[in-house]
Amino acid sequence: MKRAKKVETVNNDEILITAIEELSKEKKIDKAYLLESLETSLVTAYKKNFDSLENVKVTINEVTGAIHVYSLKEIVEVVEDYTTQISLEDARKKSKKYEIGDTVEIEIKPKDFGRIAAQTAKQVMLQKIREAERDIIYSEYNDRKGEIVTGIVQKADGAVVVLDLGKLEGIMLPKEKIPTENYKVNDKIRAYVVDVEKGIKGTPQVMVSRSNPDFVRKLFEFEIPEIYEGLIEIKSVARDAGSRSKVAVYSTNPDIDPVGSCVGQKGIRIQNIINELNGEKIDVIEWNEDPSIYISAALLPAQVLAVDINEEEKFAQVIVPDDQLSLAIGKAGQNVRLAAKLTNWKVDIKSETQFKEILANGQNEEELTEPEEVSEE
Repeated sequence: MKRAKKVETVNNDEILITAIEELSKEKKIDKAYLLESLETSLVTAYKKNFDSLENVKVTINEVTGAIHVYSLKEIVEVVEDYTTQISLEDARKKSKKYEIGDTVEIEIKPKDFGRIAAQTAKQVMLQKIREAERDIIYSEYNDRKGEIVTGIVQKADGAVVVLDLGKLEGIMLPKEKIPTENYKVNDKIRAYVVDVEKGIKGTPQVMVSRSNPDFVRKLFEFEIPEIYEGLIEIKSVARDAGSRSKVAVYSTNPDIDPVGSCVGQKGIRIQNIINELNGEKIDVIEWNEDPSIYISAALLPAQVLAVDINEEEKFAQVIVPDDQLSLAIGKAGQNVRLAAKLTNWKVDIKSETQFKEILANGQNEEELTEPEEVSEE
């Protein structure tokens, strides 16, 4: 005679708590948060499915997963609404400690609530998974603000370029693009993380840039170990994206040449950065606490004869040889504009001849305005 197979009963409550624990571990979501969210959702599900006006409380045992539903009733002298109120006499049948104004929890066992609870639990779990994953990704990329990321161009046919960064998209607005660059689908490019925003339905969006001056700063950190290690400091960056950048560097170590270290042997280090920026010219200059020396260096490749400083107005009058004037100013004023931005000083440039003319005119004006001597007769 064959023995009957032993049938193991499945406890839905245990399955629920096991699922919550596994989800908590896998997605790194707090177990208490999941339980609280599920309890809140079950209250809504109960009221919706049973068309109830009761004040309801749902609890889930965090060890066994057992679900209990309670109707919350306020103790009053005269009951006007039996769905939300209970008399003191009836309340004291449960416990003598109750007083007017207290709340009594009366457990109820609604029919088919187990099925409703299972459906609700599934919906809540899926929702919380999506929310948690979005929050985790948001936190991950929010911590990466100010860093460089690599992405694949997904869309480049409009004003906005969309990058595939793996877990989410990177958005590069028109102002964040390098004007001289053309992006094509499937191009692999690097960009600087400017900000992380929560878009539609809370989906994180990474705002990236290739025109931001700090993109150049981070590229220097990548290519020059002395900067990454803190031996050389980038003091300032000024940039016309796609055309020219000026970078001021400094080292407290007298044995380190900050400019030479950044340029590298035969220019290999700086060339790697120029290649990443598709040929953008880069001037590396040494920062100096003396503004006249610093401003002179910032105007390279032009040579400077003299710098007159006005500390109060942060204004610098710069004198250059006649043949260096156009070079100092630069095409469309670019060189002097970048130098002013780099140093944070207002800079006015005059050629040697112009300056002499100004001096001469100034002396003539003084002679004309001097009072004539009057002789006494």
